[in-house]
Amino acid sequence: MKLVPLGDRVVIKQCEAETTTKSGIVLASSSQEKPQEAEVIAVGPGTADVKMEVSVGQKVIYSKYAGTEVKFEGEEYIVIKQNDILAIVEA
Repeated sequence: MKLVPLGDRVVIKQCEAETTTKSGIVLASSSQEKPQEAEVIAVGPGTADVKMEVSVGQKVIYSKYAGTEVKFEGEEYIVIKQNDILAIVEA
């Protein structure tokens, strides 16, 4: 089975939280900030008004309080609307 989003929705998987700072200080789990970067897992077909601009495998930055968290086959995902995606991260 797989998740297939409807309309202009996107399924993303959140990236792991940083465990150390850039200077090498190890962060306690309670002080780690929830990352806003995620990988696109599935993309809906879009709507008559909305053309989908992201594709599977891309890394994106999304709004902090956007979407609905879902658990599927033991994994945690977030289902968001495409307009909650702020940017695509390019290497």
